[in-house]
Amino acid sequence: MSVTTQLLDVFRVDKQLRGLRSRLDGAERFLTLQSVLLADLEKTKTTLEGQIKLLRATIANEEGEAARIEARAAGLREQMNNAKTAKEYAVFQSELNTLKEQKSAADERVLESMAKVEEADKRLADVTVNHADRAKIVQTARTDRDAKAAEIKDRLAELTEQRRALCAAVPAREMRMLEDLIKARGDEAMAPIEVLDRRAHEGSCSACMMAVTVEVVSSLMSGKLVSCPACHCILYMEESIFAKEKKTKDPSLAALQKKAKKAKEKEAAKEEAAKM
Repeated sequence: MSVTTQLLDVFRVDKQLRGLRSRLDGAERFLTLQSVLLADLEKTKTTLEGQIKLLRATIANEEGEAARIEARAAGLREQMNNAKTAKEYAVFQSELNTLKEQKSAADERVLESMAKVEEADKRLADVTVNHADRAKIVQTARTDRDAKAAEIKDRLAELTEQRRALCAAVPAREMRMLEDLIKARGDEAMAPIEVLDRRAHEGSCSACMMAVTVEVVSSLMSGKLVSCPACHCILYMEESIFAKEKKTKDPSLAALQKKAKKAKEKEAAKEEAAKM
């Protein structure tokens, strides 16, 4: 078995693995996205609840301050009623006016805080509804992810073991080459030769559609590891095509190699003539 055939076996199993994992990966990505959105809502919800708690505490403090001021003002009014001199009355009046301003300011702060609480309560109500809806989506996504994982678990384990066994038989350098191509090109890491003219042994790379030389086809048929000169994917020949090529009497593999050799010699002669 040629290295190309060994790599092709690994590539085909790897492709099945990627197909299985793609469904699970899609479900995992959706779950992750929804979980992030849920976490954002949770954070917003917690922040609003903290703000409301702080505002209510502020309102309680301001209302307490207003009550204290009112109590002090009531005491001053009593003292004003009992004032013996105009000067004493004026002092009480001045302090009472100051207390009125302080109470008015405290009442204003209470109203502002109450308005903020009302607004925050509305936002919290909306966020709470969205949070509940998002939590349901997350739960559905998690159930879907778990179902997909359970569905492919056995097949995934089977293919993983199959791939491991196939990889063990492939030379390390060629295996790294394929893995690098899979990372870079995915399903186009390997591509079959498309026959353009069987008699003339003309073909093209099915990945990039660039024509390949007779020498490339010849090397491929002789079992050598061949990469597309244009896109650098690993080329292979479908078994059906290879079988037909073997059965073909004109030209045989030897004839094909001879033709490739003549093409090289002809090209070399042209280059030599150009130099002269």
